[in-house]
Order: sequence, then C-alpha cells, then structure tokens
Amino acid sequence: MVRSKLRVGLSLCAAFAAALAVAFGVPAAAPARAATILEKNFWMPGPDYSRDLPSCEYHPALDRIIRDFRTKENRFWNSELQIVGFENIHEIDAMPWAAQAIPRRYCGGTAVISDSSKHAVYYSIAEDDGMIGIDWGVNFCVVGLDRNDAYGPQCRAAQP
Repeated sequence: MVRSKLRVGLSLCAAFAAALAVAFGVPAAAPARAATILEKNFWMPGPDYSRDLPSCEYHPALDRIIRDFRTKENRFWNSELQIVGFENIHEIDAMPWAAQAIPRRYCGGTAVISDSSKHAVYYSIAEDDGMIGIDWGVNFCVVGLDRNDAYGPQCRAAQP
C-alpha cells in the first residue's frame, strides 16, 4: 500500500517536471541554445547599479571597519588591538574602471589604534557588495597590521 502511494507520488513528480520542461522549452537532449524570453527576463536582469556611492566619511562603513578589525585581531591573532578612531579620511578614487564594473569608492586615512599607534588605512565602499548583495560592501586594510599580507605589501591590493 505504501509502495504504491510512493510510486504514484514519484510518477506525478516526474510528470510535473516533464510538463515544466516542455512549457519552458527545455529540449530532452539540451544542445546549446540561446536563452528563452523567460530566462532573459526572470531573475536575470544583469547589473542595475544606482552609482550613488556614500562618501568616505560614511559612518556605517567606518563602524564596520572598526568591528571587523576587532573581530579579526581577537579571533585570528589573539590580540586585543582595536581601532579607536580615524583621522584624515579622504577619497583616493571613485569608480576607476569601466562603466560595467561594480561602482566603488576608494578611500584612505589614518587609523588610531588602542595601543596609541597610528597606521595608514585603505578601504573601498562598493555598491551591492555586502552580505548576499543587499547593502554596501566594505573592504579594508590597515598598513602594518595586515599580518598575513592578504593585501600585499603596504596594503597595495586595497588601493585602486
């Protein structure tokens, strides 16, 4: 009894999948083809950037740098260092590449660290580059505290 219900359910699922394939124009052998009108217009709109980038002094971006730096230092380097403030924040470049690229604003400044030292900081604010593409994304590097050289010498890869 249970097996017959399972077979009927599987048969219905297979029939439904076949009907969807026919409705959306998916051939059985699936040779290379152009996208259908539904594929072109359904959840595949391409980049649609507003190009309205916040300034370098955008507080949520600076707060994210402070939070992420503290997390990185504490979790990965067993360090109590924290960024306690910023000085001389300025724009280095905005959207330095082609029009189709993700809009970014490159910024620089000085990070004041909890041990009273000051280090150059470079960061970028990118549109739709945050968590699952919802908000602004922020990438940063603090010169002298990029312990694994993820951004290269003197944080070169964090700059335009």
